[in-house]
Amino acid sequence: MKVYFKLLLTLSIGISIISCGEKKETDAMEKPIEATEASNSGLSSEELGKELFEGKGICATCHKADIKTVGPSIKDIAKIYKEKVASIAEFINDKGEPLVDPSQYEIMKANFVITKAMSAEERKALEIYMMSFE
Repeated sequence: MKVYFKLLLTLSIGISIISCGEKKETDAMEKPIEATEASNSGLSSEELGKELFEGKGICATCHKADIKTVGPSIKDIAKIYKEKVASIAEFINDKGEPLVDPSQYEIMKANFVITKAMSAEERKALEIYMMSFE
């Protein structure tokens, strides 16, 4: 009985040590997500937001500056979020209600995999960039 207990204890400790290794977040395609720190990259928050909007965030696929395409324009989004004193950063972290076009919410939810994997700083940078259109 003592032999089985020692074996079980040894296996438990081994599994614990192995499972404590560094874990990296991945995007929807299981590619590692590298955090982009505005302070480390030399970009302002607005510049970082623009970079994320047009790149990794894939926001520009559905949102344009002043015309509605698949999603509402950035100007319309900024105007409504300013009027309602709401946070775009909260919304893209799936912690806010859809304010601009609730009929498109299900389509937008698919992108939360990307935006929720961003750091809080990156989500805030996206918000700063988008609010600059108001």
